[in-house]
Amino acid sequence: MEILHNKIIGDKPNHLIIVHGLFGQLDNWNTLGKKYAEHYTTHLVDLRNHGRSFHDADTSHKSMALDLIDYMEHYNIEKACFMGHSMGGKVVMSLALDFPDKVDKLIVADMAPKTYEPHHNEILKGLKNVDFDQVKVRSDVDEFLKPYIKSYSIRQFLMKSVYRKKDETYGFRFNLNALYDTYGSIIANNLPDKQFFNPTLFLGGANSDYILPEDKDLILGYFPNAEIDYVSNATHWLHAENPAEFLKKSMDFLEK
Repeated sequence: MEILHNKIIGDKPNHLIIVHGLFGQLDNWNTLGKKYAEHYTTHLVDLRNHGRSFHDADTSHKSMALDLIDYMEHYNIEKACFMGHSMGGKVVMSLALDFPDKVDKLIVADMAPKTYEPHHNEILKGLKNVDFDQVKVRSDVDEFLKPYIKSYSIRQFLMKSVYRKKDETYGFRFNLNALYDTYGSIIANNLPDKQFFNPTLFLGGANSDYILPEDKDLILGYFPNAEIDYVSNATHWLHAENPAEFLKKSMDFLEK
């Protein structure tokens, strides 16, 4: 059994486990993680096929949720609060539905329990376009991405996963082939037909279309005690674009 790569901040009685989204890594949550650590022992984890965690052809939300259960057992954590962003939101939803006794409170950041239309096509093309045989410095990767990904901030986000290997060549930390091959499943709704009754917060970006008003009944079908709220002046990257409001709304919920 391989345990997810992680960073543990703080030493409080209660635990908060934070899960990043597609193509992300635990480093994306370093700054906010230190804030949560004032109140919780905060666990930042790299999901399988991301960051410094192991690679596997199975990218299902269920398998990623089971990795988190293994993680909890490894660290003797009986119960924790969970926060998941984007794909990580699907993972923590799956965990809460299958293992409700392991979850105290649940926060889902800009993700609904539904199937999404493919919306990473250009990103995937851009990533596949990178020829690491021609990459001499990290900035070369950006040149390969530019024709496909116009957004500088998205390119910078993806570039955080570029690293120098032991043989001095470069590569992505995430398992691009596995994520590319199973992308349709990653954006699908594969949640178990169950309910989670503990307090749950769906926190969307006010300028994002990931959590729509018409998703409310769907959310309450799985999570009958869910609240739905929005972070102002933020798109899908709400925790990065308005971290102060994201922190306040999430902490207000956790401390209720």
